[in-house]
Amino acid sequence: MKTYVIYIGILIAGLLLGWLLFDDSSNEQTEHNHSEMASDSQIWTCSMHPKIMQPESGDCPICGMDLIPVESGANGLTADQFKLTKNAMALANIQTSVVGKSKVEGNTIKLSGKIVENEESNVVQVSYFSGRIEKLNVSYTGEKVRKGQLLATIYSPELFAAQQELITASSLKESQPELYQAVRNKLKLWKLSDAQINRIEASGKVKENFSVFATVSGTVSKKLVEQGEYIKQGQPLLKIANLNTVWANLDVYENQIDLFKVGQEISIKTNAYPNKTFKSKVSFIDPTLDVKTRTMKLRTVLDNGADLFKPGMFIEGNIEPVNAMTEQTLVIPSSAVLWTGKRSVVYLKKNPNEPLFELQEVTLGNRTGESYQVLEGINDGDEIVTNGTFTVDAAAQLQGKKSMMNKEGGKAMTGHEGHVMDDKVEKIDFNSNVEKSFQPVIEAYISLKDALIKSDVLLASHESKVFRKVLEEIPVGKRKQTRNYWSILHKTSKGINENVSLEHQRKQFQMISDKLIEMVRNFDKISHKLFVQFCPMADNNKGAYWLSKEEKILNPYFGDAMLKCGEVRQIIE
Repeated sequence: MKTYVIYIGILIAGLLLGWLLFDDSSNEQTEHNHSEMASDSQIWTCSMHPKIMQPESGDCPICGMDLIPVESGANGLTADQFKLTKNAMALANIQTSVVGKSKVEGNTIKLSGKIVENEESNVVQVSYFSGRIEKLNVSYTGEKVRKGQLLATIYSPELFAAQQELITASSLKESQPELYQAVRNKLKLWKLSDAQINRIEASGKVKENFSVFATVSGTVSKKLVEQGEYIKQGQPLLKIANLNTVWANLDVYENQIDLFKVGQEISIKTNAYPNKTFKSKVSFIDPTLDVKTRTMKLRTVLDNGADLFKPGMFIEGNIEPVNAMTEQTLVIPSSAVLWTGKRSVVYLKKNPNEPLFELQEVTLGNRTGESYQVLEGINDGDEIVTNGTFTVDAAAQLQGKKSMMNKEGGKAMTGHEGHVMDDKVEKIDFNSNVEKSFQPVIEAYISLKDALIKSDVLLASHESKVFRKVLEEIPVGKRKQTRNYWSILHKTSKGINENVSLEHQRKQFQMISDKLIEMVRNFDKISHKLFVQFCPMADNNKGAYWLSKEEKILNPYFGDAMLKCGEVRQIIE
């Protein structure tokens, strides 16, 4: 019996010793396995189609956009915070930078403008007496004239009568000197010289025609009369510009006003002479703001003795801001900022050791080069996203956090998949030039819709190419102002081609419709009334929208099968 008790005691002691020795490594292995499983079970989705869930990265099967990782858990986070995996950070090339105060130096500001005539040197040549132009000695605009050159010969009945008065008064100058002097002064008011008056008096003959001479040298910039025309006293004949000096007028935006002052050095470059730089100084800053463009004029005077500059020539000015070497300021790169309506936002990285992010509104000051001055919102030492900002914003939208377009956070209600209808979504303030450039895009979209109404795959493919061509005609600068809408429309439309099914074409068209409706609903001006129409049976009974110029329902998602299925949900005037 004693032997069994000893054996049992040894066995229990061995089990206890093994548990103490190997429990930690077992836990570590378990944690490692869990970590591997979590990594292997990473789910990828589309920022525009949250219903898409795939186990691997790639393109969205609906719109073709790059898939982004879905964060599986966010324990211990505040309501506005969210996390991304390190794998997602690497694949999306998301980069962050620590904000710090520094001197704003070497940030040359580029201004655009054009060459105009120097108004101080411009002269309008007028007629000092009424009459008929017998001969005009200036043939064309752009002709050069010299001071004292004969410009025109004019017959004037008034001057004819005044000469007769002079000849009569000259015989009475001894007895009536005041009358004689009054007649002479009358002729002087018509810019006749003493020598001309003396010649008339000495000859005793009346001249029929009088000459008009150039009072300055320059280039005729505008002919205001033609030969044989009757003119009135003081009527302009020619506009003469002295182009020995010209003005370089440059546009300064409202938020740049305090960066410049008279006397600053500025470098001017032109497309005509790309290898030449012309140095000058700021001579004038317009005290008024153009309410349409929200810009003001900064001017410098350029010497044009070599006749290099032509009025109307486009130029670029490079100038250092006045506070470049003195102010210590908090600056961030422009790539970190997302714009929506009147707000500007950045994404803070809340933990230096974890990919933990949170949206932060900021108040920006002046832009110098590729950086913005920050007035409020972030502090010295904060870490912000400087590359991949749109990807981070898409992840915030998917997790129902505060985002660029959803300033309150929470899941937005959708009229159908991807189409945000919640009033939390802020109105997008599109530039008026962007709105104007998208009018042909709307027309091309309507043609694409009509092709799908006819259920014609080849015609839809053709109209899709036309749609892309119209998009590509929009200048690159305006594309960047569409907040990624241009690239989504362009990429999505590529899915409507002759090698796919009609069903697939209609799916792509649905995505195009969603994005275009979002844009148009935020436009201040459109060229004609548009109807937002909805079919509840499209997209497997989830419903789908489209735009039409007519109130009558013609369904692009079913064609003849259910041509009249749908209703008008909104009218955009």
